[in-house]
Amino acid sequence: MSDNNNETETLLSLFRTMVRIRAFEDAAEAASQGGVSAYGKSADGSARVRGPLHLSTGQEAVPAGVCAHLRPDDYLTSTHRGHGHTLAKGADLARMMCELFGKATGYNGGKGGSMHIADFSVGMLGANGVVAAGLPIAVGAAHAQKLQRREGITACFFGDGAINRGPFLEALNWARVYALPVLFVCEDNRWSATTPTGPLTAGGGASVRAGGLDIPSVQVDGNDVLAVHQAAAELVAQVRAGGGPRLLHAITYRVKGHVSVDLAAYRDPKELEAALQDDPIVRARAAWMARSGADAGALDAVEREAAEEVRRALAQADAAPWPDPQAAFTDIQTTGAGTWR
Repeated sequence: MSDNNNETETLLSLFRTMVRIRAFEDAAEAASQGGVSAYGKSADGSARVRGPLHLSTGQEAVPAGVCAHLRPDDYLTSTHRGHGHTLAKGADLARMMCELFGKATGYNGGKGGSMHIADFSVGMLGANGVVAAGLPIAVGAAHAQKLQRREGITACFFGDGAINRGPFLEALNWARVYALPVLFVCEDNRWSATTPTGPLTAGGGASVRAGGLDIPSVQVDGNDVLAVHQAAAELVAQVRAGGGPRLLHAITYRVKGHVSVDLAAYRDPKELEAALQDDPIVRARAAWMARSGADAGALDAVEREAAEEVRRALAQADAAPWPDPQAAFTDIQTTGAGTWR
């Protein structure tokens, strides 16, 4: 099989991952707003998603390209914007939707919501609502892998806003000092909540700071899924070979507001318009057609499959039972319930 055929097959696989992420988040967004979409609406028009919903729309190429190189025994830590990472690592889409709906069949029994999904069975150690908190967790996991002489590595996703918080320096320093098997992945979407990151970040950003700690890094166009895939392949191979930590700095863009009900009126419309012209799924579609010489039929089929999978997940989440009220007293930390008295 030629290299071009291999690349075409890889692109189709990556495209499938990206459209599943997009379909999941589009449906979750509509469900969080109570509005009508291609996936329908609730009977009374109310929001079906419980709690905050942070979307990664426009960033799909990064988790797709990176996670394609991860194995089931590899670990992954995520952020508050972690649906894409979770799906790309192999978590169950329907069970994720149930969690967003607050149902008992969700990953956390409906008690964690979007920002706390974890699936240890596929190595997904958890999303995290605290900016930069996943960095030290990832380093701890990677240190455990090294001490136990496991073959797995840890992939740590974080945003550009996280590099201005202390855990970024602490985690990278620890990983470098102990030569840990961790791949740091900065999803540089250029926004920290409602504030542009650039004016608040000194120097050249994540990759330059990693270099200051003697951690090799690669900067890549985060909306070019093949470029992300190739860069991640090289870095993952180096980490697996015992080369110590590496950092992938992926420049992308967050096309939605900070949360699903944020209209992002603080953003220059021209900036958003330019970003929409660089959509990673549109780019992947064009790249596949150029390489394959085929029409878009196969890609359209992939998108239909993703849409149908999400419709089934929505129906399952709607039909799923609510948590038993007594579940509020499980999975919690106890301080002794007054027994110290």
